Amino acid sequence: MNLPDLNKYRNSFASKGIALPLTVVPADADGLLGQLPDPPAGKTGWPWGQETDPVIYDPEINWPKLTIVTPSYNQVEFLEQTIRSVLLQNYPNLEYIIIDGGSNDGSKQILEKYASWLSYHQSEKDGGQSNAINLGFSLSSGTYHAWINSDDYYIKDVFYKVITKFISIKVDFVYGYGNQYNVLSGQMTTTKVLPFIDYFIKIPTLMQPSAFWSARIHEPVWEELHCSLDYELWLRLVKGHSRALIKEPLSVANVHDQAKTHSPEMKARWEEDHQKIWAADAHGTVHEWKRIVFLNRIRIKLYKILKLN
Repeated sequence: MNLPDLNKYRNSFASKGIALPLTVVPADADGLLGQLPDPPAGKTGWPWGQETDPVIYDPEINWPKLTIVTPSYNQVEFLEQTIRSVLLQNYPNLEYIIIDGGSNDGSKQILEKYASWLSYHQSEKDGGQSNAINLGFSLSSGTYHAWINSDDYYIKDVFYKVITKFISIKVDFVYGYGNQYNVLSGQMTTTKVLPFIDYFIKIPTLMQPSAFWSARIHEPVWEELHCSLDYELWLRLVKGHSRALIKEPLSVANVHDQAKTHSPEMKARWEEDHQKIWAADAHGTVHEWKRIVFLNRIRIKLYKILKLN
């Protein structure tokens, strides 16, 4: 496993004249809704015509810096929704970084439209999603981290709930349920997750856009992976660290034909990632895999019977 040195990426940005730390998103006591560009015609509700009420952030609290990274490439249909769902949280100490891989579908115009409210953005060729995520986090100065892809979006008030959880119980990792919105059918479904226990960590259950973690435990994404980059990251980043589950959806993933999780064309890429992750020079063979799966099925049944989730 060959992981990149994020300091090298950081130094490359510095050599281009990027001043660090980046500026935080401009905050306003009255919220950003009235300042942001008008939403497209016909777009209403969250995150188009609604915002998190800024008064929920107690001014007596020193709110820690939260860094959000968005990797993007040719997702103009969803990108603006993603951006607004981050900005309209009205979090008072937000660093928002967007790394676009040189999109040619109008995404660059969306970035320029919201540039005044972004800590940093670029639109140029990169090494793919994993590389974009690492480039973004190499610029981070936040106490807490998360990334959200440009076809997903956060639910209203999520930053307040997550950071309050971090502050109140002093954990390294906070995660929650996730919604999936089928773009064609208009159907919204919710995926609940069980407590993320080390023994069952190899079972892929976490909802990536509903995961947040302390910068203290941050690790780079393995850039050779194409589909399972988040799953593999959790194997290294979460194990052995304290965590807390918020039993409600924190994000929405738009389900569409081009999404990696739902594209039949990506089946071979998923298999390639699987072979790399469990190779001898990576995480190695899981000899008790059948036992882990069996016990996890029992755990799921018990949680349903006891109505614990």
